[in-house]
Amino acid sequence: MKKAVVLLSGGLDSSVAIHLAKSEGFEVYALSFDYGQKHNKELECAKATALKVGVVAHNIVTLQLNLWGGSSLTDSMMDVEDGDVTRTDIPMTYVPARNMVFLSVAASFAEAIGAQDIFIGVSEVDYSGYVDCREEFIRSMEQTINLGTVMGAEQGRKISIHTPFINKTKAEEILLGEQLNVDWSLTWSCYRGGSKPCGTCDSCLLRAKAFKEAGVVDSAL
Repeated sequence: MKKAVVLLSGGLDSSVAIHLAKSEGFEVYALSFDYGQKHNKELECAKATALKVGVVAHNIVTLQLNLWGGSSLTDSMMDVEDGDVTRTDIPMTYVPARNMVFLSVAASFAEAIGAQDIFIGVSEVDYSGYVDCREEFIRSMEQTINLGTVMGAEQGRKISIHTPFINKTKAEEILLGEQLNVDWSLTWSCYRGGSKPCGTCDSCLLRAKAFKEAGVVDSAL
């Protein structure tokens, strides 16, 4: 059975991605990050989803991206702004180079366990415009990983970054998640860490729009 490292934040995208990897017959190794975000709601969901899916291992890596801030998700001096799904600028919730960091760690993990497959649930259709969610970046990162690992550069065992939703809408993801029996109540998308989703941040607005378009009830609400 082939091994796959799946980046699991506990949000909607990554939760569908890990169910998909499991359904495709991969031996799944989940990888989550405590990167200095202001709340741990997503991480708690990641733990629950990993348990439900039945992964071989779930590693939670501690980083301190909050040391230099630069994002309203990590910087105590910045508030999470209300969402605007029509905006064209990059919102303050962008965490500098986050996916670059995460994929680098995933590559190290993958090489250590002999996995040639990494799954990440990014999309450049319904998203906040983050540069590290775009296909051009992912393909470049894949090339860099294979130049910088013994597996890729010396052994001819190329590591592939799977982005199954890169050209899909979130509504399409949700419909796929329904087929895969994803428990939406075990996912968290809100940028704010209250007892319930705020309903007004970018992530909440995109999620609500997607469930409405898919005609599916969001059991997390």
